[in-house]
Amino acid sequence: MPYVVTRSCCADASCVLACPVNCIHPAPGEPGFGTTEMLYVDPRTCVDCGACTSACPVDALKPHTRLAEAELPFLELNRAYYDTSPHADRTPMALVPAQRTLPTGKLSVAVVGAGPAGLFTADELLRFPDVSVTVYDRLPTPYGLVRAGVAPDHQDTKQVTELFRAIESQPGFAYRLGVEVGRDVTHDDLLRRHHAVVYAVGAATDRRLGIDGERLPGSVSATDFVAWYNGHPDHSCASFPLDHERAVVVGNGNVALDVARILTADPERLARTDISDTALSALRASRVRDVVVLGRRGPAEAAFTLPELLGLAALDDVDVLVENWPRDLPHDATPKTELLARLAARAPVPGRRRIVLRFRTAPTEIVGDKTVRTLTTTDTATGETSTIEAGLVLRAIGYRARPVPALPFDEVTGTVPHDRGRVSPGVYVAGWIKRGPSGFIGTNKSCAQETVTALLDDFEAGRLTAPTTDGPMDAVDLAGWHAIDTAERTAGEREGRPRVKIVDGEALRRTAGVTRALQRASSTPVRTPPPAPKSRSRRPG
Repeated sequence: MPYVVTRSCCADASCVLACPVNCIHPAPGEPGFGTTEMLYVDPRTCVDCGACTSACPVDALKPHTRLAEAELPFLELNRAYYDTSPHADRTPMALVPAQRTLPTGKLSVAVVGAGPAGLFTADELLRFPDVSVTVYDRLPTPYGLVRAGVAPDHQDTKQVTELFRAIESQPGFAYRLGVEVGRDVTHDDLLRRHHAVVYAVGAATDRRLGIDGERLPGSVSATDFVAWYNGHPDHSCASFPLDHERAVVVGNGNVALDVARILTADPERLARTDISDTALSALRASRVRDVVVLGRRGPAEAAFTLPELLGLAALDDVDVLVENWPRDLPHDATPKTELLARLAARAPVPGRRRIVLRFRTAPTEIVGDKTVRTLTTTDTATGETSTIEAGLVLRAIGYRARPVPALPFDEVTGTVPHDRGRVSPGVYVAGWIKRGPSGFIGTNKSCAQETVTALLDDFEAGRLTAPTTDGPMDAVDLAGWHAIDTAERTAGEREGRPRVKIVDGEALRRTAGVTRALQRASSTPVRTPPPAPKSRSRRPG
């Protein structure tokens, strides 16, 4: 097999369009595109031309001869996909949908939220001439969970920011960062400034366990913990008890695995990433050596993805073990359950840090003193109870969105009610606030396409109101973000790291503001361009 996909898909579809023999699936328009964990290369038809790997914005495709040992299982994954999904109807080239034509006249759109959903929405809109998009965000920095949610030891996943930088470089794109809707600008203000507003604000809070003792000190949200080690300005001053040898993570999604991996990682490896300096210092002093990851359901229903589990299993300095392995697994084993079965058969290596996956275990109560929490759990299969002592209990059972000012909100689903992204003519939603916290980074692309289609339908039908006001706004603009980005990367270069994040909100604004002051003081505008993005010439229309 010449080329292999080695991680979750960003759904950019550049690789699909670049492939001259259409051997990468599922492709746009096929079932599963944008929602599947990853794309797959058909080993029977790949011609080893390399077009896919040069087109991929996140370097997810590799020649089989260059796979690291930990990536070798992806060979079998790619092959096995076509055993059940042969795609016998393949055509010589991926098809590009026809570009629609908009009515004459400029279209101005506000996108609230600078994460993947917001930027993919901007990208879909900026494919059309005479469209301008202003992206607003509460934080002084863009990229949402890619910057503040993706684990620092997953720098390959963060390469999707190269695609975001390409989106930012398009004519008609603008940032207004550090601007909070409801505090600095109202919903009505946005409607007066733009034809339409798309809310792509994500899901900023976490779900609760709903058990006694959940609010005790030392029982905290994994969402907050992730934001802390990623340098989120809201959490730069947080602290977490790391003075006990064991921590417990409740939940078995990708976030739970991320948290467990960071807690047990060698701090010197993390020191080569963009982890927050404050978190790195705390993890260097940490006594945690054992992390237990609890899942309410069985192994077959585990929410984490196979690429994440493969990465965990490949750790060479941490034991990854499975406890209470069930005897009644389904007969139709999957690659995920087969890998878990192999982990269950592993014997621990004395002296190593450990991550223990324990399934069919539900937390029922937390009690404790100032240093030790005791978590009572129930086996969901037998009803037997047991206790786990730990210094830290992290809940990682999902995200939940907050209500958006002036918009309806469904408290049950944690979403804004909509029709294909349309809340009402002129008001739209995309991303997790639209569909709930599900899918992957790339899922936001197809989600954005649906929302933009509804918005453009309303524009063509004359349902949108032209802007009546405009004017400057005190915010971090695109040049200001470039200044922050350059400052962080420059500091990172000095330390052999991708970047050293500025984690204080005021320091971020000062870094952005200095560049704007220089531009005003100079007769020649000072421009601080981002690193050159990969070519987008092969991206589908």
